Amino acid sequence: MHKIAHFSLTGLAAGIAFAAVSSTAQAQEQWTMTTTWPDNLDLIQIDRHWVELVNHLVGDELTIEFRAGGTLMPGTEVFDATQTGSIEAAGDWPGYWAGYSPAFSPLATTTSLFNGVDYLNWIMQWGGWELYQEVYGQYNMVYLPYGITNNESGFRGNTPIESIADLEGKRLRLSGRDQGRVLEQLGGSQVTLAGGEIYQAIERGVVDAAEFSTPGVDYKAGFSEVADYWSVPGWHQSASVFGVMINQDAWDALSEETQETLKIAAEATMAWSLAWSERQSTEGTVKFKEDGTEIHQLSEDDLAEIQDITNEVIVQGACEDPMHAKIYHSMISYLQHYAHWRDISVPYNMSRVIDDLPPLEEIEACM
Repeated sequence: MHKIAHFSLTGLAAGIAFAAVSSTAQAQEQWTMTTTWPDNLDLIQIDRHWVELVNHLVGDELTIEFRAGGTLMPGTEVFDATQTGSIEAAGDWPGYWAGYSPAFSPLATTTSLFNGVDYLNWIMQWGGWELYQEVYGQYNMVYLPYGITNNESGFRGNTPIESIADLEGKRLRLSGRDQGRVLEQLGGSQVTLAGGEIYQAIERGVVDAAEFSTPGVDYKAGFSEVADYWSVPGWHQSASVFGVMINQDAWDALSEETQETLKIAAEATMAWSLAWSERQSTEGTVKFKEDGTEIHQLSEDDLAEIQDITNEVIVQGACEDPMHAKIYHSMISYLQHYAHWRDISVPYNMSRVIDDLPPLEEIEACM
């Protein structure tokens, strides 16, 4: 009995030692993560929320050191840095990478199509998550969508935009390839500027008007100080998605349990971000009004014309790139499928009812 007990204790000690070594090995996983957002843009709060949640949930297996945008490298360089493994992860807005592939554009936002709930539904239940992996996977990365904001503010400037006729000849700061194409057909011209350059561009008249983000983010960026007029709604970005790019090798080094924890944290942050953004948008709108900002709402006829042009642009883009087509085909299929329930639950439904969708058969013809 003594020998058996001694063997058992020795085996137990070995098991504890092995577990300690394994735990120590896991504890050595330390990531450096940055983002496209500097500290003075409130969108960085979405990145921070996910990092803090991960560091709290994962324990000793992984520690993420987070650095604000611009402190390690320019925001434009985070894609390449994550792809090559110079850093393990970076927060982003997918639309910034449309120069690599137009497929990134609808992964980031849509013109006059998805709202925030549509993106949430599509990502979680209608195949969107897999498409993010397919696109980013071509660049040696895993992607976790973890932020959604509803439609953006609209255009801010020092000349009123009361209708789409007022866009004729205007120079507008605008992000996104599809968005720029719609604007061009409306008579305006797209100006590309980093978020941190918009304040001075409006102040100095470099642009006639500009968009950036939601009212809460825009107010904290100081746009009330330089723009007297606000044109709504934000048709150019009917919702936006943010997330974290993770180097494939860094991801593969994690245990399956830790990978799953990162996914859970992303889903939790995504839900939080939508509510956080809506609260910030409400408070920001109140403050813009208190500061005397004059708001002009586009008519239903104007929005219908924007929708028609948007549909043409979506089909045009689909016929230029198969992956672009695949993503929009998935999005429009979701809207058609969800409509079976959505449309009979009006006015209590959670999503936008769209009667004029891009023609699915024309997109299919380009796939």
